[in-house]
Amino acid sequence: MSLIPAFQKDETLLQDIFSHSTVEEGFGIWWLGQSGFLVQFRGKHLLFDPYLSDSLTVKYAATDKPHTRMSERAINPAKLTMIDIVTSSHNHTDHLDAETLLPLIAQNPNIQFIIPEANRAFVCERLACAMDFPVGLNDGEGIEIQGFKIIGVPAAHNALERDNLGRCKYMGFVVEFGGYRVYHSGDTLWYDGMVEILKPFEVDVAFLPINGNKPERKVAGNLNAEEAARLGKEIRAKLVIPHHYHMFSFNTEEPQEFEKYADLYQTPHQILEIGQGVWIR
Repeated sequence: MSLIPAFQKDETLLQDIFSHSTVEEGFGIWWLGQSGFLVQFRGKHLLFDPYLSDSLTVKYAATDKPHTRMSERAINPAKLTMIDIVTSSHNHTDHLDAETLLPLIAQNPNIQFIIPEANRAFVCERLACAMDFPVGLNDGEGIEIQGFKIIGVPAAHNALERDNLGRCKYMGFVVEFGGYRVYHSGDTLWYDGMVEILKPFEVDVAFLPINGNKPERKVAGNLNAEEAARLGKEIRAKLVIPHHYHMFSFNTEEPQEFEKYADLYQTPHQILEIGQGVWIR
């Protein structure tokens, strides 16, 4: 199977990112595949949940759950030398990938790594990093770094799971900067109270998964296309950008299915191709 080509990748993608680094008005977003988004604001860069390797394809190649890649990789993570903040919303490898994070951290010695506090021991073991290296958050907690205020919100993947101290193992993040707000869902289903938590933030952009929840896939699920469109409408997001599709052939959805429901609910939306950027003003 031939791979879905990236809109732009490698040096072309880098050139696009760097060409916007001095823009003062608004902020930029680039989709890097799966749940990975790069946010650029006044020359600072926050990277949500990157997966930029083939580690899962290799790991599951000889199993009954092959992770067959569908799309081209946007970029070698070692080329992203401008990252100020990177997140991991939970411990699944497409959100906590050592083959992505280790070269990224090596190339960005001052990077701040945001995780759910409940996952600290697991994260540090996977990355073989110092226990005090990640910055841990729980839901309702926030921290300001490089002009970005990052606030933890719960995620249900498939449940609202907490450790024995009551700390969320699966999280999303709302990030405030320069009067803007974005919400990255992590991986999540719709749960009771979700709208009430998110609606007050009046987010400018919501990044929501659309691949759905199908037990036969043997993996934890997410919002489906209809739910993502409806959630975006209910929280009054000014724009919804879908994610978590076209990475692995066994666990995907077509973005046109989301677009159909977004049109139905009159949810403002934009579908990006891998490596494609959009500027928000």
